[in-house]
Amino acid sequence: MKLLLTSGGVTNPSIRDALVDLLGKPISDSSALCIPTAQYGHPWVGPGVKAWEFISGNSQNPMVDLGWKSVGVLELTALPSIDEERWVPLVRETDVLLVAGGDVLYLCYWMRQSGLVDLLPSLSETVWVGLSAGSMVMTPEVGEDFIQWRPPTGDDSTLGIVDFSICPHLAPDGMPGNSMAEAERWAAGISGPAYVMDDQTAIKVVDGTVEVVSEGQWKHLPS
Repeated sequence: MKLLLTSGGVTNPSIRDALVDLLGKPISDSSALCIPTAQYGHPWVGPGVKAWEFISGNSQNPMVDLGWKSVGVLELTALPSIDEERWVPLVRETDVLLVAGGDVLYLCYWMRQSGLVDLLPSLSETVWVGLSAGSMVMTPEVGEDFIQWRPPTGDDSTLGIVDFSICPHLAPDGMPGNSMAEAERWAAGISGPAYVMDDQTAIKVVDGTVEVVSEGQWKHLPS
């Protein structure tokens, strides 16, 4: 799987160019499935209006509204109740998964419960575009600052598909988001390396090679 891990979506030409490079073809020739699941678990997000905004492409985070050839919805909480034959071929045939932000552990739990996690290793050509929690779920750990919900097992690990953690929404002091000082305090509680990035930044990962794509501010914090 090819990863484009964003803080705020496809917010500038550099991130869009990185997405097209990962797809290997124009966005207008590519099919997408959006995954809103993380939104339902976060107290500030959904369910309700914000989930609709993401699915319909009316949110402030450019992802669904980029001009895809087709867009569908993959709701992870529904998958355990339907046969795999109804959704697995759909995922395999789709060029890109657009994964909303929200609660990262809620998303991780339903990725595991639905069976999507088990499918990921076989999706070598699929592009995963994460937004905030949709990016953080691919990391080994998120830290206490980003935990609002815990699964019934109490497990607070995430997927560990990449070997670094992410603090999204870097912002100047006094502005909505996370200040650099807050991010550095968060990183002190993380066991491995981390990236702090604003909404104009993304991390591209292909075959273990990590590339930061940015028209904004970011910082790598070694372990």
